[in-house]
Amino acid sequence: MTALKLDGRATSEEIKSRLKQRVDALRSRGVRVGLGTILVGEDPGSLRYVAGKHRDCAQVGIDSIRIDLPADCGRERILQAVDELNHNPDCTGYIVQLPLPEGVDPTGIIKRIDPAKDADGMHPYNLGQLVLHVDGDLDTPLPCTPRGIMTLLDAYGIDLEGKNVCVLGRGLTVGRTVGLLLSRKGVNATVTLCHRGTVDPSRYMRQADVIIAAVGQAGFVKAEDVKQGAVLVDVGVTRVWDGGRGVWRIRGDIDPDARRKASAYTPNPGGVGPMTRAMLLANVVDAAEHLSDTPGVGRWK
Repeated sequence: MTALKLDGRATSEEIKSRLKQRVDALRSRGVRVGLGTILVGEDPGSLRYVAGKHRDCAQVGIDSIRIDLPADCGRERILQAVDELNHNPDCTGYIVQLPLPEGVDPTGIIKRIDPAKDADGMHPYNLGQLVLHVDGDLDTPLPCTPRGIMTLLDAYGIDLEGKNVCVLGRGLTVGRTVGLLLSRKGVNATVTLCHRGTVDPSRYMRQADVIIAAVGQAGFVKAEDVKQGAVLVDVGVTRVWDGGRGVWRIRGDIDPDARRKASAYTPNPGGVGPMTRAMLLANVVDAAEHLSDTPGVGRWK
């Protein structure tokens, strides 16, 4: 049996098409929708990532509000930029691009963000709402990658009710937060979180109906770690040198050979990454609808 490819690029394009319709509806009522970014320094990866976000905005019709600061601007100037976007009515959601320069604590910066404009869904208030509400609708911004994973699985009709899900990695952006969505009523998955301190993580992987790998180690999940028919969600990204061709290549956490045992898998690249970017836009549009008292069509159920 050939495993089903969970195409994040195609699904994200469908999502962006629906988001454009929602943005057009808001604009017809005089409601502005804007994504802001604060970029400090000239890290090449961050520059590419921020540029991609603004290209997505143009595709959907969301206004771009970009603040670029020099690496040596200091904490107070970054906080000033945060305050500017907090009070800018044209900005309905924004992010502070990480990493910040050495010596600047990102936690204090993130705490200063207006929770209603937290496009990444990582403000302590919004994370607290996610922890507190195991049932019912959530109208606060959600972490983009976990929301993207859940949306992609749902788009392909993958039912998680009663399934054993092994999450690899305990980072805040994925590992520690995706379990909160997986264990909500209405999803009802059983979650095992493996991390650096886990003894024999392969044992838990072999028992899992779904593996979500977010450790950032190329090929960490091998075919022998996967039970027949499992669903594989590959989140981690590692640049690996291909000496034969003299180029750097992107590799995920899951060895491609493991797909022969899977019932479905996300490619990497082209799986979770595009969904993460689409969910950033969804958080911004959700916020605009919330601020304008428009009944939300994109709320998490």
